[in-house]
Amino acid sequence: MSNPFILLWLEAPLQSWGADSRFGRRDTLDFPTKSGLLGLLCCALGAGGEQRELLAEMAPLRQTVLAFQRERGERPPLLRDFQMVGSGYDEKDKWETLLIPKKRDGGGAVGGGTKMTYRYYLQEATFATALEVPAARAEEFAEALKAPVWDIYFGRKCCAPTDLVFRGEFDSEAAALEAASSIAKEKSLREAFRVRDYAPGDQSEGEVVALNDVPVQFGTRKKYRERRVTIIHYSDEE
Repeated sequence: MSNPFILLWLEAPLQSWGADSRFGRRDTLDFPTKSGLLGLLCCALGAGGEQRELLAEMAPLRQTVLAFQRERGERPPLLRDFQMVGSGYDEKDKWETLLIPKKRDGGGAVGGGTKMTYRYYLQEATFATALEVPAARAEEFAEALKAPVWDIYFGRKCCAPTDLVFRGEFDSEAAALEAASSIAKEKSLREAFRVRDYAPGDQSEGEVVALNDVPVQFGTRKKYRERRVTIIHYSDEE
């Protein structure tokens, strides 16, 4: 028996889907990552820690993302959020000093340890994701997404959904994507591009890229591996 697909509708004023960001610059891809979506699923389930078993089960399963935009008009530009971390604390207060970044050996950093960070967000983005799930877990996942144990968000905790996320369980990916298109039509949205797992011959259909976004282990020491995806863009005339 083949696995079913669940349809997730991802709509919010802000979304941020980082794949390889480190240190002070936290970028976002133009579309949801596999690690971000499985993190969302773990939040819904209330599943903390490494979750190696669940992630291993989900890693080989398909995921297709449809990106939508208004029928008229372009997508808004990225939002850049500038933040300073570790500034404004009283170095004479033993509790506040714990919040100031330090060197690995615990000593004070040059310039007091203040860090500047830039965080990027997609604005007014809307996606639909058809996510293949193990048949034995489909009902468990559906119930969790309808009544999440923990808050769910789109990449970062400030990116809260503004519409229902879970949109049903389907026997096939095609059926899930057709349902997504129907929702988009009701909202006067058109598909701008889609991101699907790579398949041989995809070079002629779109751009093939490698992403390091398949989570092997969550928790304090996160680990990821690569996958290839195909990005297919659609022009306004289609």
